[in-house]
Amino acid sequence: MYQIAALYHFTPFADPAALKLGLVARAEAGDVTGTLLIAREGINGTVAGPEAGVAALLEYIRALPGCADLEVKFSTAEARPFARLKVRLKKEIVTLGQPEVDPRARTGHYVEPAEWNALIQAPDVAVIDTRNAYEVAIGSFEGAIDPGTESFRDFPAWWEANKHRFHNKRIAMFCTGGIRCEKSTNWLIGQGVEEVYHLKGGILKYLEEVPEAESTWQGECFVFDGRVSVGHGLAEGPHELCHACRRPILPEDRARPEFEEGVACHHCAAETSAEDKARFRERQRQIALARARGERHLAGSGE
Repeated sequence: MYQIAALYHFTPFADPAALKLGLVARAEAGDVTGTLLIAREGINGTVAGPEAGVAALLEYIRALPGCADLEVKFSTAEARPFARLKVRLKKEIVTLGQPEVDPRARTGHYVEPAEWNALIQAPDVAVIDTRNAYEVAIGSFEGAIDPGTESFRDFPAWWEANKHRFHNKRIAMFCTGGIRCEKSTNWLIGQGVEEVYHLKGGILKYLEEVPEAESTWQGECFVFDGRVSVGHGLAEGPHELCHACRRPILPEDRARPEFEEGVACHHCAAETSAEDKARFRERQRQIALARARGERHLAGSGE
């Protein structure tokens, strides 16, 4: 059983590049894989490994300047959810593309999972899902608005085009683990919206703590690891990834005429050219050859 830790923290790092080697060394020493993003604004990522290895890595991160209050959500998986470790330097640990945004200055009002249902069912509250469209497609809260964005950086433009819809409304926002809402709520406050709330710990904390019988969540929650989706109690969901477009599909979607392993699914078959598909087929052939030799090809690792 592998322990999974989804983490983030906003804190100023004067030299993010100087942190990379230490993070890599501590993760590798504990057999921890996954992805960590570091930027001048902080750290974000999801990692997995033996419980002791994950604990040692988290202890190391909490000892970094300003990281004592690191936000972490835990879950488990039977299979290793990441094939390798990636520690990357970024301009932002979650990309909104608004340089003036600073979650350390102010965010929306945090709402505990146990209090979330009452808030979003109030008639003067508009509930907005800040995730990408492919994530929303497999699950969301009852009555939530889907902005239909392809990336988080599209959210400000969507708000500008739609803000007239929310006159005299309180705004409740949510995302997978909470990090996107740290930025989106700060940005909305900067736009003059005062009554802004967000789900503390995100969907993952809600699914962990709120009993299914009391839940207003519908469907599954997309996660950025080998599990692909989780449901109530953070149980692994039925979804898998199309390795051509990286969108979630269900096992029965393999029977659809558009599906070809590693080449296309019903989401992307019409989006890629014949040349693209030929390239994907060659990649899939190399994966099959690697598997036949008993090796693991990283392109087919599920990341």
